[in-house]
Amino acid sequence: MSVRKRTTVVSSVLLAASLVGSMLMLRRVDALRTGATLEEVLYVTSPRTVKRMSLGYDGLMADIYWTRVVQYFGRQHQARTRRFDLLLPLLDITATLDPHLIVAYEFGSFFLAQQPPEGAGQPDAAVDFAERGIRENPTEWRLYYHLGFIHYLERKDYKAAAEAFQRGSEVPNAHPWLRTMAAAMAQFGGDTRTARFLWQKILESTQDKLIRANAVKRLRALEVDEVVPALEARVQLYHQNNGHLPASFPEMIAAGYLRGLPRDPLGYPYKLMPDGRVEVESPDDLPFINKGLPPGRQPNFLYIPPPAKK
Repeated sequence: MSVRKRTTVVSSVLLAASLVGSMLMLRRVDALRTGATLEEVLYVTSPRTVKRMSLGYDGLMADIYWTRVVQYFGRQHQARTRRFDLLLPLLDITATLDPHLIVAYEFGSFFLAQQPPEGAGQPDAAVDFAERGIRENPTEWRLYYHLGFIHYLERKDYKAAAEAFQRGSEVPNAHPWLRTMAAAMAQFGGDTRTARFLWQKILESTQDKLIRANAVKRLRALEVDEVVPALEARVQLYHQNNGHLPASFPEMIAAGYLRGLPRDPLGYPYKLMPDGRVEVESPDDLPFINKGLPPGRQPNFLYIPPPAKK
């Protein structure tokens, strides 16, 4: 037998074996449709092995595994279980088969992030998975949006959320709300310097009336949140030096503790309360402030739902 003929025979045998292996794998995966145990879908646990066995049908196999992800998550969620052991391995296989299956990163990261029984309760793994999607698809601005909300809602890391939204806002054709959310997160997390810079940039760079109005309100809130603690510190200094709280701001002006009557961004005088606190005249007209509120009044942080696709 010639070398060429021997090579052809060997190649044919290997191809036939690969085809049989792939058919068996597809039949095994499809067995889940008829109620097989959920663990069976991972009888091949290596994403690379699954990819090799797909024989080039990576997209088809990714769709099959994504279907399994949704079925598995739905079944576990419906059962109100607190365990989602197969979720991350299934997502890993799906993303390895098709790194550009955006829906897997968008929803898979939230499946991972939410606390049981609503999800797997793995916010750090969710961040890693979302970042993986961004590395593979750096121009998909919605992935940054989802990453930002995982940081915000599940990890309570407002600085990381602001950074994620800001990164997304720099992607070409990104939704303008990403910049808004970056500034809002910086403000909510107490980074007033970054928040002021971002809100000012938004105000200067957009012609959208709603976005401009929101930026103005946020900048006013930042001013209040800086001025009120400073005024209260002056009130306490007066108290330390005189043995009693001042009765009014004019009394502090007369004593040299203030240069003039302090006013809020709307032009109303701040109110000095008997216990030394400082309040704004009309909190309803200054949404988003954290300081200067009456007792029991909670700060108003506006939740903005995910924007529609452009």
